[in-house]
Amino acid sequence: MNILLTNDDGIYAEGLWALYEKFVGQHSVTVVAPDRERSAVGHGITLYQPLRTNIVNINNGLTGYAVNG
Repeated sequence: MNILLTNDDGIYAEGLWALYEKFVGQHSVTVVAPDRERSAVGHGITLYQPLRTNIVNINNGLTGYAVNG
């Protein structure tokens, strides 16, 4: 099964990576999250800057994608 994990707490949120570690052994897991904490901005929109993604390597070798905007 393919699983996409995301959140509004940012790419470095511990809970996001705990879920990743739980599922990765049995499933194909991709992590895509904001580059920083963005709680309570669900109606926010980026208009005047391009959206960018960066590959992020977490300390224990896990890889995800951080999105700005």
